[in-house]
Amino acid sequence: MADNRKIDNSKLEAAVEVFAKERTNENFVKVMELLEKAVLYVPAMMPENLDQETMNGMREGKGVRLPKDAKVIPVLLQKESGEHALPLFSSLKQVPKERRSPAILALPFFNCVAMAMANREKVQLVVLNPYTDNIILPPQILEVAMKRAQQIQSGAAQQSGAGAAQQSRTVKLTEKQFHQLANGMMAYTALPSFLFDKQKEGLEQLQREEGAFLVSLYAEIYPKEIKMPYGEDDFSLLTLNVTEDMQITRIDMPEEKPEKGLCCRIYVVWKRAEEEISYYTIERAENGNMIGRILPDKKHVRIEEAPGSAEIETIMNLARGAVDGQAE
Repeated sequence: MADNRKIDNSKLEAAVEVFAKERTNENFVKVMELLEKAVLYVPAMMPENLDQETMNGMREGKGVRLPKDAKVIPVLLQKESGEHALPLFSSLKQVPKERRSPAILALPFFNCVAMAMANREKVQLVVLNPYTDNIILPPQILEVAMKRAQQIQSGAAQQSGAGAAQQSRTVKLTEKQFHQLANGMMAYTALPSFLFDKQKEGLEQLQREEGAFLVSLYAEIYPKEIKMPYGEDDFSLLTLNVTEDMQITRIDMPEEKPEKGLCCRIYVVWKRAEEEISYYTIERAENGNMIGRILPDKKHVRIEEAPGSAEIETIMNLARGAVDGQAE
């Protein structure tokens, strides 16, 4: 538990407000940078055998010292799809009074991520301020956050006192970690945002410029101090008119062996009659691949396991509306 008196997430809340209005890569990176330094509120069940003062403190979200054997169980939100989300709140004001849980923990962001990643069977997603901003943190972002936390802990273990604290403040993303983050931002945010905003005009530009266009999108993500490792020839695009009313553009991402949670292929479907774009992803999973989808409101959903073959036929069936997916 953190000391409630030291919690000030005003900068984070300002960044979240900006991102909620304009969901750009730059704004998302700013949110993540501030999240890493933040202490957040997590609703929980009240542990057993606590004294009255400790219970009162937990109800109010104050920093308290729990017994070593205290069992802390977070309160999850259940979506209509049946999935469970770990809710995080930047301030107590973000928690509606009528939805207050028996206890509220104040935990560093990395601890919240570790809690979610350690209970993947029960926790399918993490959401920041679900009743207001509703910022969803997809699995690939949490994977990067976990690696960042491990890197910080490894550095801190080699130091002590003020030196360790300084280490935790100055550790930056490694180039490999940033490449992973860029992959996720490209596949799950930058490209779908462009296509849903521009529709047919944007799709035609992608098909016309191919690798050059994708490189230009990546260039907007990468800072000057990190060299972008991709060139135009690293991307493979194929456009097929599969029926009179449906066109599918397949994009092979440049990573030969992407890590879990990252995207290896993208399918952009254009339905001529409806003049509508559908956006699907093939994502590396624990065993094999998963089919995901980015909805027009930019939310990420998981649908089903990807087939070993006949991906295009599967995408065609999904695009016809047979499966809507589950909110990620």
